Amino acid sequence: MPPSLTSFSDDARIALDNLADRASGLINPTVRLGVTGLSRSGKTVFISSLVHNLLHGGRLPLFEPAQSGRVSAVRLEQQPDDAVPRFQYEDHIRSLVKDRVWPDSTRAISELRITLEYQSASAWNRLFSPGRLSIDIVDYPGEWLLDLPLLGKDYRAFSEETIALAGTGIRAELSRDWLALTHATDVNAPADEMRARDLATSFADYLKACKADERSLSTLPPGRFLLPGDLDGSPALTFAPLTPPPETKPQKGSLWAMMERRYEAYKSVVVKPFFREHFARLDRQIVLVDALQAINRGPEAVQDLERALTDVLACFRPGTNSWLSSLLGRRIDRVLVAATKADHLHHESHDRLDALTRRLVDRAAHRIGMAGAGIDVMALASVRATREATVKRGGHELPVIVGTPMEGETIGGECFDGLEKTAIFPGDLPEDPESLFERIESGDRDVALPDVSVVRFRPPHLEETGGGIKLSVPHIRLDRAMQFLFGDRLT
Repeated sequence: MPPSLTSFSDDARIALDNLADRASGLINPTVRLGVTGLSRSGKTVFISSLVHNLLHGGRLPLFEPAQSGRVSAVRLEQQPDDAVPRFQYEDHIRSLVKDRVWPDSTRAISELRITLEYQSASAWNRLFSPGRLSIDIVDYPGEWLLDLPLLGKDYRAFSEETIALAGTGIRAELSRDWLALTHATDVNAPADEMRARDLATSFADYLKACKADERSLSTLPPGRFLLPGDLDGSPALTFAPLTPPPETKPQKGSLWAMMERRYEAYKSVVVKPFFREHFARLDRQIVLVDALQAINRGPEAVQDLERALTDVLACFRPGTNSWLSSLLGRRIDRVLVAATKADHLHHESHDRLDALTRRLVDRAAHRIGMAGAGIDVMALASVRATREATVKRGGHELPVIVGTPMEGETIGGECFDGLEKTAIFPGDLPEDPESLFERIESGDRDVALPDVSVVRFRPPHLEETGGGIKLSVPHIRLDRAMQFLFGDRLT
């Protein structure tokens, strides 16, 4: 985040927090790992599976410290931040493993500390290193991350951009009621609490309609309008964009002045504390995206995902920390963008999902002039809910995936009860992702995207060992994600 987006006092407090973290790290080496995602991408599932596999010795061939046998012990410990809710790992893993239901999605910030004891691969390091690393996992909603760019925008710019975007594509239909109310509003009229509430409610309804499963749009700030929490009904959340008046200072006491003040309050009360107290203290970051859902919903959802990734990457400054920057203005030196739900595809399409997501990230990075250093992209499944098989049809073998659809899921007119397994052909992604973007950029809203089945499967049934202990949660490439995010800190 560019320094201009924070005040001198903010920078001073960030520096003090970093100094405290580094001082603590001399005694107990720690990595602060941020985990976020865009619209039902599986943040809670990712954290739960990562921790479960570490604790239960999961199959992690690409996580070198575990594969080589250098990790001697793994344990959960008390988190250092007493004012931050604990990530309820035990509840979430019980939902996944025992009840076979997906845990509730992230609605607020939470934290969990897991500590690994290991033997360094270097004889020199074994002399000086305690052979212990704590990973503080900070889980927060993706909507909060998309709020950070607001720190660099005044109310006029926010209003202009939001209203312009609302008039495009499918958003024009979803925003019709809110825009009609907005255009009928006199911004120079005296401030009116009821008018402000009506505008804020209509604006929030538009954002919720954009996020709904049937649309799956991603660029939806301000994020707290979707997850208000204890700020519901507060003035800081009772505002909305207005049609900007001429370039003159609005009258004191006008509706515009009221909305402008509340927008600035939102940044001060909501966005800045999150940036200062949590985001600015992260060392590593993973951003989970549901690219398959976007493809399934059509060109606008794909373009909106790219727009959201552009805003997300603009928040980061990947790169190596110097000794001074690690104390005063710590960089997030590694960012992983992961396309989730790879288990919804046959393995033949995993590399294609990876390539498509990488193309999205590269395009987003290019738009903001960011180099690719410190950023990696991969397709993964935090929990593998399906297995692969083949079926014969018309004399040909067809690759399929087999799983238990969630209760109420409908496939080919058949409604499932949540108990019966079925095999489906998941569809194919294009071998060349560039062809997909060429079709999207053609401007033809009726362009046909790859026909990919997005079916919600129940978590898998896990067998027990002889001692009654559940086996570790199956996954796809979770070990590779671990290696990128913190494997280098265990050398």
